[in-house]
Amino acid sequence: MTERHPAVPVVPSGPSVSHRAASELRDYRAAFNAAHLPMAVVDREGYVVTANQAFAGLLGSEPHLLVHRCAADLVDLAAEARTWAAYQEVLRGRQARLRCTRRLKHPDGHSLWTEVTLGPVPGTGNVLLSVSDISDRRDLQARLRHLQMHDPVTRLPNRALFFERLSAALEASSYDHGGGTGRIGLCYLDLDGFKAVNDTLGHRVGDRLLTAVASRLTQCADQSGYGRTGGHLVARLGGDEFALLVEDSTGTEQLADLARSVLAAVQEPFDLAGQRLSVSASIGVVERATDGTSATGLMQAADTTLYWAKADGKARWTLFDPERNAHRMTRQALSSTLRPAVERGEFALEYQPLVDLESGALRGVEALVRWRHPQFGTLTPNRFIGIAEEDGSIVQLGQWVLRTACRQARRWQIEQPSDTPVFVSVNVAVRQVWDSDLVGDVAEILAETGLAPQLLQLELTESAVMGSAGRPLQALQALSDMGVRIAIDDFGTGYSNLAYLSRLPVSVLKLDGSFVRGFRYDEGAHPNPADETIVEALVQLAHRLGLTVTAECVETAGQAARLRRVGCDTGQGWLYSRAVAPDVIARMIGRRVGAGPTTASLPEEPASHPLV
Repeated sequence: MTERHPAVPVVPSGPSVSHRAASELRDYRAAFNAAHLPMAVVDREGYVVTANQAFAGLLGSEPHLLVHRCAADLVDLAAEARTWAAYQEVLRGRQARLRCTRRLKHPDGHSLWTEVTLGPVPGTGNVLLSVSDISDRRDLQARLRHLQMHDPVTRLPNRALFFERLSAALEASSYDHGGGTGRIGLCYLDLDGFKAVNDTLGHRVGDRLLTAVASRLTQCADQSGYGRTGGHLVARLGGDEFALLVEDSTGTEQLADLARSVLAAVQEPFDLAGQRLSVSASIGVVERATDGTSATGLMQAADTTLYWAKADGKARWTLFDPERNAHRMTRQALSSTLRPAVERGEFALEYQPLVDLESGALRGVEALVRWRHPQFGTLTPNRFIGIAEEDGSIVQLGQWVLRTACRQARRWQIEQPSDTPVFVSVNVAVRQVWDSDLVGDVAEILAETGLAPQLLQLELTESAVMGSAGRPLQALQALSDMGVRIAIDDFGTGYSNLAYLSRLPVSVLKLDGSFVRGFRYDEGAHPNPADETIVEALVQLAHRLGLTVTAECVETAGQAARLRRVGCDTGQGWLYSRAVAPDVIARMIGRRVGAGPTTASLPEEPASHPLV
């Protein structure tokens, strides 16, 4: 067998080698010079060694004139520090490649976008620089971005572009020291009743209306001078919501003027292909310093202010109010913690005496709930009862108040058996009647605590009782049949349907404090005969219907004397005591309640909510 040796390449020597190398070099140079892609070879110092015709043509020169020129100057590589540093690393061989985008000036005067690429030429130590014209691609990207960032109906910037511009304005302002006002303003607009236009006239008319509104908003911004400075943006955020962003605003008055002009412009009738439409707008206005302001925070404030404008009656603009917003935030905080607070035992009851006007004896007490909030301190019912009614937690809270008050009334009775027991009066919200078995709850609690039904009084507002029908009326009747007293609170401020009153299972009328306040004459003031006539007539009517009458807000001995003279049965107010702790009430039972307040603390404001 013949041994096969590996093939060894035969390397030609002599003149043929140099001839082939020279031929290849000529081919490379020919290809380099003929290429349509602009290229140049750059040495390690950054100077052009050679350039092809395309590169020279791009710069409006000749190839030989570019030799020994600084390449960075030719394609603007020193404009940015980061690019310049990367370019130096490529020249030193520490970085393999660099690619960047540059805008160059063409010899004929127009600008073009280019992509500049640099990479090593193997075996030479030089760098190959090439330039690609990407103007068409950039134009396409710009058109696509415009479509992406603009609303197709109104042609206005959309939500994405608005937030991009807003964020950029806030960021730029944080680095701008002395170049602007350092403030920013926003008008957040919503059309009133736009849904009705879509529903009745169709979405095509609705789109035309949106386009017309967009045009007027743009005109308002331009006429106000923002168009000349470029410091504004009118955008459609979606649906019938628009925003006018004002950069470097000068204060709230500037934004108020803009809001007024926008409101007036939108209210002018629109003629849309034979349809004449009139609409209005609600506008939330926010103007503040950019320092410490975020895009999210600004939009939350604008959204809140727009809601205020809607809630206040629409067709108006409303300026952001930090105090009002703080109240809203507090309300939201209370709403989120109200239900758990009942379980945590954060509520307590105080009791205000109901005094017999003839004898001065304590006949009963009204239970008033207080929230011992860990953050906001002691809160009176007008701070949280409305919230409880809205979210339904009034049922749980009401059950707790009813059980606690009945247990306390029974405890007084047990601890002081020789004294006439006092009844306890508990406020009831209408939602408790609808959303719970109030009759069942009362029966269960009375049985649990051992309190006699006659020692429990339930108070409902006049408007709630007078409008009772169906289930509420049946519940009131069942409670009355059980022996529980039913009282109408704040009588005289609601429906005042006296004919209906005779058919309700009511035991007590509590006259609203507005009637009693007119009785004051202790310090030389002349009494108003009309007040006494009205109260006397109400008392006589109530007595003929078999009802007793309690006067609220009794503050002076003179008021008490006049109320006693017209036949009022019991009084409640600061003359006798503010709401106090159970142990203070215990000391009053069986005694004549004094003619002055039992505590030295300042009186509370009377509140209109149940459980107050």
